[in-house]
Amino acid sequence: MRSLSVIFSYIKKYPKLVFGYFSLNILSALFSVVSLAMLAPFLTLIFGLQQAGAIQPSRFRLGHLTDLLYSQLSPLTSDDKGKITALAIICIIVVTAIVLKNVFLYCSLYLLTPIRNSIINDMRTDMFQKILELPVGFFNEQRKGDIMSRLTNDLQDVEFSTISFLESFFREPILITFYLFAMISLSPELSLFLLLFLPIAGLVIGRIGRSLKKVSTGVQEKLGEILSTIEETLGGIRVVKAFNAEQQQLGRFVKENTELFTIKNRAIRRRDLASPVSETLGIVAVCAVLYYGGSLVLNHNFSLSGPDFLTFIAIFTQVINPLKAFSTASYNIQRGAASIERIRRLITEEQTIQEDPNPIHIHSFNDEIELRNVVFAYPDKTILNKINLTIKKGQTVALVGSSGAGKSTLADLIPRFHDASSGEVLIDGIDIKKYAIKDLRNLMGIVTQDPILFNESVKANIALGNLSASPESIIDAAKIANAHNFILNKEDGYDTQVGDRGSKLSGGERQRITIARAVLKNPPILILDEATSSLDTESEKWVQDAINNLMKDRTSIVIAHRLSTVRHADEIIVLHEGKIAERGKHEDLIQQNGIYNKLVTMQEVRG
Repeated sequence: MRSLSVIFSYIKKYPKLVFGYFSLNILSALFSVVSLAMLAPFLTLIFGLQQAGAIQPSRFRLGHLTDLLYSQLSPLTSDDKGKITALAIICIIVVTAIVLKNVFLYCSLYLLTPIRNSIINDMRTDMFQKILELPVGFFNEQRKGDIMSRLTNDLQDVEFSTISFLESFFREPILITFYLFAMISLSPELSLFLLLFLPIAGLVIGRIGRSLKKVSTGVQEKLGEILSTIEETLGGIRVVKAFNAEQQQLGRFVKENTELFTIKNRAIRRRDLASPVSETLGIVAVCAVLYYGGSLVLNHNFSLSGPDFLTFIAIFTQVINPLKAFSTASYNIQRGAASIERIRRLITEEQTIQEDPNPIHIHSFNDEIELRNVVFAYPDKTILNKINLTIKKGQTVALVGSSGAGKSTLADLIPRFHDASSGEVLIDGIDIKKYAIKDLRNLMGIVTQDPILFNESVKANIALGNLSASPESIIDAAKIANAHNFILNKEDGYDTQVGDRGSKLSGGERQRITIARAVLKNPPILILDEATSSLDTESEKWVQDAINNLMKDRTSIVIAHRLSTVRHADEIIVLHEGKIAERGKHEDLIQQNGIYNKLVTMQEVRG
């Protein structure tokens, strides 16, 4: 089963702990069998079945230890006082064996805890690392709620199933093996009769378990949809309230929640079949053995003594618990298999942005950025078609056009957020696919339309990705970004917590902090994606001044809807339906009386 291979790939990282856990379970099982094996001499003494001066030996043997035990106990059975002494010795052995069994059992569980938690921690870390490695395009196709569900609900399911699985996989087979060994030693005939029955039980349990996996997959997928609905509603709560859409969103949530309720009921009902089914099958097996073995004893066709037969039954009843636990674990692993598969798919998701095995390290930008016959397309749509563009060092190039023209996609190709479907993107004459990705992105600073801040301090947000930044350099960057004064006016200054996505700051303040972040990085190439489009007039002035400071002596690629902000660009590229429709300076494009002139006229009329 693929889900088990995933778990084992993590278990094998901790061989010493697993070996210790396995060894302690062997010792625990051994002493459990020893305590049960003492039932035969106990019954022999109680019912006076011993021969003169000797206890009738049991058919179950532990080598020389068995001979030693009976040789020590037999002389004591000649009188009543000696029998009581022998009985006391047997009880002491049983109590000692039980104590040792439980000591070793606790020690095994003590080792199991770090194994189990390490597996979950490693899985969570691998998933988060993979999320950080995956290209931007992956997140355009996935629901954020579904990804969060894999990191939370799916991992919780795996943890539950892993606990059950690890305990059962390493402990129960050992117990079953020891018990079967004792039973075969006592009666090969009855043991064979029992073993013929067990595959039937396995088939019944396996059939129900496979159906559980399918239902569990539906549960996890529905949980992902619910988390997506919650995330979308919380993110757009103002819009929801503004349009009185509370009942609409509630209806959507209730519908998905009701579907989850129905699916979970089916899953839990099938899971709960594990215990009653396995217990019923176990009792049927016990009764079958009792009838078959009892009839042989009553008909005097059986070489097994009464005490040994009762010992056999006692050991067999102990087999039922590990078998029951093993069957429950099989149900749980089927349930967890759905979550493990979803986690596995994320961890093994293809990395479409591949780094060259022997990358070129680049630390400076010296000449130009060139897009040569660049095409970018999805299976059903072409976004960019045959783009040829050269951006010289120190130039400011503006990308304009209607929504969907391909402006942001073109800009995203340069830091390799996406790779071109065909054609080349070159920096200083070398295809960027040959550069180390980290080095390539170190050359660039990006300021987006939606200022992305994290729920940390102002200082930490400015120093994002630059842990060695000094307080002085952070303050200098904030001054250049026109952010220093408003930061000082905050109660905790640079230690002020900005809130979730910067909710404690205004739009202009958030944007200036992201600009300060770019200033601190001091990149030779800037990508500005609609950096002022969502701001009010006053905030736009502050931010535009900060952007102008940032762009000094740098190569800049500016995506703009407000064309007034790019009038002085060295070249304006007009994109239309994925192609370069016009290019040139502002005045030249106005004179062409084409798409650009139309866009400028429309904005002036609106203004």
